[in-house]
Amino acid sequence: MADIFTPEKRSQIMASIKSGNTKPELMVRSILHRMGFRFRLHRKDLPGRPDIVLARHRTVIFVHGCFWHLHSGCREGRLPNSRREFWSAKLSANALRDVRNAKALEEIGWRVITVWECELKDRAALVDRLVRELNL
Repeated sequence: MADIFTPEKRSQIMASIKSGNTKPELMVRSILHRMGFRFRLHRKDLPGRPDIVLARHRTVIFVHGCFWHLHSGCREGRLPNSRREFWSAKLSANALRDVRNAKALEEIGWRVITVWECELKDRAALVDRLVRELNL
């Protein structure tokens, strides 16, 4: 299917997509806060500037969009049909960067949790997962 927008309009739309304080991130923060956790956001001194940092637990949480970070096995984590070369290179670079950042964090003693956007559809299951991952 051809894009219905001009390249200039598409560029404007894509540029308006924010990277921090997204709805999925706000939902995860709300869940953690209700669970009694206090945290810091986007610490610049840690590799990858994690979305949520639980310093007391030496744990970081990344909240990833399924499309932007190529969530394998997820319906939203697929490449678009148009401009496949461009999107493949861009999204693969995002996924590789995520792996590098997680490895760097683990090497300096941090536990890394990745919450995918699609997991927010089942809030109860996400709460259960966070309880397990955070050893509560």
